[in-house]
Amino acid sequence: MRDELPGLAAFLAVAERRSFRAAGELLQVTPSAVSQTVRQLEERLGLTLLARTTRSVALTEPGQRLFDDLKPAFASIQAALDAVNELRGKPSGTLRLSVSSIAESFLSEGLLAAFLAEYPDVKLQLAIDDKEVDIVQEGFDGGVRLGEVIDRDMVAVRVSADQRQIVVASPGYLARHGTPKHPRDLQHHACIGWHEPSRAAPYRWEFTDNGKDFEVNIDARVNTNEMSVMLRLARDGVGLTVGLEETFRPFIERGELKAVLDKFCPPFPGFFLYYPSRAQTPAKLKALVDFLRARTRVAKKG
Repeated sequence: MRDELPGLAAFLAVAERRSFRAAGELLQVTPSAVSQTVRQLEERLGLTLLARTTRSVALTEPGQRLFDDLKPAFASIQAALDAVNELRGKPSGTLRLSVSSIAESFLSEGLLAAFLAEYPDVKLQLAIDDKEVDIVQEGFDGGVRLGEVIDRDMVAVRVSADQRQIVVASPGYLARHGTPKHPRDLQHHACIGWHEPSRAAPYRWEFTDNGKDFEVNIDARVNTNEMSVMLRLARDGVGLTVGLEETFRPFIERGELKAVLDKFCPPFPGFFLYYPSRAQTPAKLKALVDFLRARTRVAKKG
């Protein structure tokens, strides 16, 4: 068993990242060393775990089964090591967070840098993903999502101000095609929509009129699960798109985009750090929670 641990760790790193290069960066060895370690594991098992091409890495059926069993086991081992490290009396270890890609204020305003400076023995592992994630099943310490999608049995700590979801387009597009006056007018415009591959249907755009919430089913000209693509196409005049105001704000201020339908886009509670309610919160997670709450208190006083 002891001889298999390096191979299992290397296999897990490749399987999670679908890349020998990325796995090598994580393990601080060369991609060829990772490849050789995994190949030795496959030879000892007599099974092919990874299907390799010059451009991609995929799990075989035995590889998928091993990965599914191995991931929670290694997460438990890491949790045990972190628990031992906490006996040193200060937060330490790897803090694993699943974070929405659109959580701009959490990711981009120096918050994480300030936290890491205050707690030098804590490492961060950030998985940036917008799909639904079971943080307990996936072995994360916590997650950052919009409050409306967080399960009620989770502990949630605010990490952003209220948010607004707005509709934007380039001035050029609006000059050519006119400005929608009501969300139902979007049916007559080219739209750039959000579609998460794991969901059967694209995202239905949400609005509020006289206190009543409603959705508009957009027949989008372009659908994607990448906000940067939506933003780029909107700036290029392809059509209207939807997203968080703080994502679009720099481009609105520069005149590259213009917000429309504002009166149908009220604010709502923003992003929260959430984690399972448990008898003893790990010191590394408690450190982040206390740090965020302290920042919130300072912001309120200011």
